[in-house]
Amino acid sequence: MCKNANSDINATGAHPTHRSIAYSLQVMPGRRLCCDAASINCRRQWGNSLENWDDIRFFLAVARQGGLTSAANQLGINHTTVARRLTNLETSLRTRLVTRTPTGVTLTPAGQKFVQHAERIELEALSAEQEVCSVDGMVSGKVRLATREGVGAWLICPEVARLNRRYPDLKLELVSEARTISLLKRDADITISLQYPSQSRVIVQKLVDYRLGLFASPRYLEEFGPINSIEELSRRDVLWYVDDYVDIDEQRYMQRIVANSRAGFRATNILAQYVALTAGMGVGVIPVYQAARDPALVRVLPNEVEEMRTYWLSVHPDAQGLPNVRAVIDFILDIIREKKNLF
Repeated sequence: MCKNANSDINATGAHPTHRSIAYSLQVMPGRRLCCDAASINCRRQWGNSLENWDDIRFFLAVARQGGLTSAANQLGINHTTVARRLTNLETSLRTRLVTRTPTGVTLTPAGQKFVQHAERIELEALSAEQEVCSVDGMVSGKVRLATREGVGAWLICPEVARLNRRYPDLKLELVSEARTISLLKRDADITISLQYPSQSRVIVQKLVDYRLGLFASPRYLEEFGPINSIEELSRRDVLWYVDDYVDIDEQRYMQRIVANSRAGFRATNILAQYVALTAGMGVGVIPVYQAARDPALVRVLPNEVEEMRTYWLSVHPDAQGLPNVRAVIDFILDIIREKKNLF
């Protein structure tokens, strides 16, 4: 039983990803929660506490998202449900885990300690599920992949049926936005990004270098004539991003061209730019691996206009060994190897 707000949870001092840990978890009231972390034994008699272990999942979402509403959005439920489950957990532990503020929540000292244990419990539950399934040769569960729109539409989606045939019990969720996704907050299991991730605890590998080129539709070139020099682009409509929403340097690769061109169609989504490009709206910058194999597009000034960029694949260190996450990573790497000549 928690004696007071400062002694309810024993701080191990261990890093959240520490491997030296074993849990004995029993759900029935009156049982004991025993943990051995970083060679420090902590034992507490919980009495009737933690009757619903699922409350920990709600607490983790709140801790990672920094608010009840954002946690509810991530979980896909009503924020009042999140508030109720968080209150249930605090009542069970007889201590306050978060302080509610007008702008969100902050973890109390007890909450900061408990979140480390909660993450280990979450990892053990995920690992147990995956290991049990893998004994029977099954890969199952949900894996969330966050990536750029083009990567998802042009590389992942055309091959996803193959993944489904290989692992019918594995459910892939594709989030076409990698910029605001945090692996440490468990917004996703895997990300593919243009920027090298700034989060130091995630595991990163270079996925592939790819080329960007200038393209137009045959109909556009027939109507307005061929383009023989970069200088001619000053009299052409160049499709581009909405400047106010270009928030990373990797999207500024063609500023030298765009700055000297006529203001053409603008879109925050490269897929929208692509469709407008094939419809004859102007000239646009598109990954060569997609545009070069599309008969609706013709490359313009291939010797003068080409940029190299990199896709980075990242995964949370606690998730990389899970069979379902590993299966999706291998699936992505297979796609890149098979299409290496396009990049």
